[in-house]
Amino acid sequence: MLLAPIFFALCVVLGLDAASSRGQTPPAGNAHPQTQLLSVEENISNPFGPANSDAAKVPTREAKALLAAAVDLDPLRDLAVFHNGRVKILDTLARETVQRMTGRKKYAERTGESTYKYEPLFTLLDLSIDPAYYADKPIIGIDYLNLRRALIDLAYPDEADQKRELKSGAVTPLMLQRFGARVAQAHMGEEPWARALNETDQAAGLFIKSQANFVMVAPPERTAAWDHLSRLDPSSPARRAAKDLGAAWRAGDAAGVNAAAVRLAAELPKINPEMYPTSHRGIELAYNRANAFEWGYWMYCLSLITLLLAFGTGRRWLAATGATLLVLAVGLHAFGFVARCIIAERFAIQNQFESMTGLSLFAAGVGTAIMLARRQWLFGAAAAAVGFMVLITATQAGIPGVHVEREAAILNTSILLKYHVTTVLVSYGLIALGFVCSLFYLGSYYWGRATAPAAAPTLSAAGAGELSAMAVGDDPQTSTRAKLLADLDTAQMIVLQLAFWTLGVGILLGAWWADHSWGRWWGFDPKETWALITWIIYLIVIHVRVAAPARKGLTTAWLSTLGFIMMLWTYFGVNLLLPGLHAYA
Repeated sequence: MLLAPIFFALCVVLGLDAASSRGQTPPAGNAHPQTQLLSVEENISNPFGPANSDAAKVPTREAKALLAAAVDLDPLRDLAVFHNGRVKILDTLARETVQRMTGRKKYAERTGESTYKYEPLFTLLDLSIDPAYYADKPIIGIDYLNLRRALIDLAYPDEADQKRELKSGAVTPLMLQRFGARVAQAHMGEEPWARALNETDQAAGLFIKSQANFVMVAPPERTAAWDHLSRLDPSSPARRAAKDLGAAWRAGDAAGVNAAAVRLAAELPKINPEMYPTSHRGIELAYNRANAFEWGYWMYCLSLITLLLAFGTGRRWLAATGATLLVLAVGLHAFGFVARCIIAERFAIQNQFESMTGLSLFAAGVGTAIMLARRQWLFGAAAAAVGFMVLITATQAGIPGVHVEREAAILNTSILLKYHVTTVLVSYGLIALGFVCSLFYLGSYYWGRATAPAAAPTLSAAGAGELSAMAVGDDPQTSTRAKLLADLDTAQMIVLQLAFWTLGVGILLGAWWADHSWGRWWGFDPKETWALITWIIYLIVIHVRVAAPARKGLTTAWLSTLGFIMMLWTYFGVNLLLPGLHAYA
């Protein structure tokens, strides 16, 4: 009886969503600002002096590798540069440029059995100082295999050469110059090709005009714009240092490069020093070097493995080690998140990547806190699993928003956004945490049924009892399979009840924020609707436990799995497949 009105409400919500979401169109300011890859569009002089255009003077791979090993670019890494709407450091600009141009974090050359790898800042400077070197090097990354194959087939008639070049994942600038127009004309109007050609054109633009992004001269006042390095007076010490750096670089003089780099790093902050950024530069450099989210998921992984081994073997030192690794992982994760907030000068939850790093931090933090407060290591394993799964997806699956960029204008209309989005992300993290606890329940339930003797309703103290003891901190001699399942059920309900109330509050805050931003409390936008449907599923969980107490733990575990799948649809599927007002999320 209790479930009938809930299922009726669910059907009504689904029907209204299908009828109303088709007409939703994003209002002005709802989308993220256009990414500006090049800071200066017009032709400007090279701040490092005229680039070498003589093919006879192009250095060999070995000479380039020797120069890369000998130069010290550390003085230049934290110099400020204005790019894509914000002041960042040169190290960040280099990383973003190389990633967008090559599709990889570092540019690498492979010849025979040798591989030369170059860090991003060296590559960025080399592109501006010695671009001729890269004319025949595969530096323009192309993800779309058909486009890459079409260009390589035209450039290399030999099949063995074609296979070798396809593996690089990139093409050379000369290939694009010779065959790009022909391939584009042959596939004009075809959507996958058009998108890939546009991305390739942007990558080629970065290669051709990389020197346009050295907007490194601080303005005289906050309302003025930053200026390009090449527009400094020729007698300026900073301008002379940049030219000397370029001349020494082309000559292969590493000592000259290092001396010029030190001078340039000293002179640029002296120009309008009151406007030159200070503290944030060091934090951004630490953020880049720490690579906290990637190291974080490895530490979460080690914590998860250690805790699972502890449950299986009953060794308490393994449980203590896993808990310690978890605390360290959360600390590293928190450093990355807080540093990104400082760098972005906002609460960093405003795109897909940021929201994933945020929700996994909240979930791992809650799980760790419950673990320490209740001395129940099961919550630690669940926290480690969520941290690992979410962070590895965010960092390795090409999730949008990896680079720190400006937020959509609509996101800056009310402080309510921070409370609304944070609360919803906390609820999503708790849903993921509850899902992992439910997986533990399902595994214990079905594994126990498959392995226990037919006449024995419980596992031995050395089996499930020891596992329960390690999971929940009890005496292994008194733990049974029934108690293990009861404890797992309690664990999943603690988390799912928190998720239920948190998501409900988040939806209400979202309606309040929508009234401030869009002038209405509720519009059956797909994101709103499916968030409500997800909440209703957890409402069903609570009512099922009241209305059908038999096997309530098993029913809760399966409904928790369904709720997690629904949350994934709300979080990812709605954004990617349904039109709506939450394009930025």
